[in-house]
Amino acid sequence: MKSIWKGSIAFGLVNIPIKIYSATSSSALDFDMLDRQDHSRIRYKKVNENTNKEVDLENIVKGYFYKDDFVILESEDFQEAAPVKTKLIEIEQFILEKEIDTIFYETPYYLEPEQSGFKAYGLLREALKKSGKIAVATFVLRNTETLCVIKPLDKILILNKIRFEEEIRETTEIKVPGVAEIKPAELKMALALIKQFSGKFNLSAFKDEYSGELLKVIKAKAAGKKTKIRRLTPTAVKSKDLMEQLKASLLVKRTKAS
Repeated sequence: MKSIWKGSIAFGLVNIPIKIYSATSSSALDFDMLDRQDHSRIRYKKVNENTNKEVDLENIVKGYFYKDDFVILESEDFQEAAPVKTKLIEIEQFILEKEIDTIFYETPYYLEPEQSGFKAYGLLREALKKSGKIAVATFVLRNTETLCVIKPLDKILILNKIRFEEEIRETTEIKVPGVAEIKPAELKMALALIKQFSGKFNLSAFKDEYSGELLKVIKAKAAGKKTKIRRLTPTAVKSKDLMEQLKASLLVKRTKAS
């Protein structure tokens, strides 16, 4: 793996040199955009909108439109804005993980200590485990202010980006039913359904089944076989009554992740 950021974690006056690695990879199949006529790959070029000529990567710069003109920013300008934050993950406070709603979570990363920070890294990991808390920190990643949490995962520390409050949209325009519209008997039946489908979470029981099925279609087409299009037939609802639907649901056997 190639690190995407190098710097340090500031744990009080303790400095922990670390590297950041992406913790995830997509399970989706990788497709190319092709010309239907001859199957040539479609390439995207960075073109000057005035001359229509392609621009070399070394001649592409970042600019911010300000007072009717662009202000060009070089790499050192981004560091100048917050020189400390570009190299330091500063822990602001420690909290219980349940205090942050899942809507705020974004991208996970692995943290690896540099040799000089091994002991301090282990100390922070074990202290977090013992306290049952996670660390809230800020730093700059890819020229953007990043809010994150740091928590232990087995033997390593992971950093998870979280969104700022202003990034979450308001829900005032979303129309939902009120509590008074739910009948007590329906709620009781829904709770029974939840209980029936409750169990210990096993992540390994869930797989990307769609990509696997899509790969079968690809292999069949590659072998010259005609693929059969399967149409989804909606399950007929015998009753429009919510209570009857809940009762029928309780008769369905649990098949997933059991």
